[in-house]
Amino acid sequence: MLITCPYCGPRDVIEFTYQGDGNRQRPQPASQNLDAWNAYVYDRLNPAGDHNEIWQHSGGCRAHLRVVRNTLTHEISSTAFARGDHKSVARHRAEDKP
Repeated sequence: MLITCPYCGPRDVIEFTYQGDGNRQRPQPASQNLDAWNAYVYDRLNPAGDHNEIWQHSGGCRAHLRVVRNTLTHEISSTAFARGDHKSVARHRAEDKP
């Protein structure tokens, strides 16, 4: 599987580390709501289709990326820097694949 880093370009998945679901909302750090923390830590969805994920380019520029990946086909439709201060977005098209 290839992931296109907006900074480094297309790279093999071995250079990346999966960081988790990109849709989860963390409770406020000072929150003492045990149900909210329990849901954040343990509850996981298993969607079929496009899914927002966070990956780190740990074997390259070390940037955190927001990746949209289809969980059925593993096709990646877009990647972008996880932080909003970068404007670069890489779109993936079927005709771009080797």
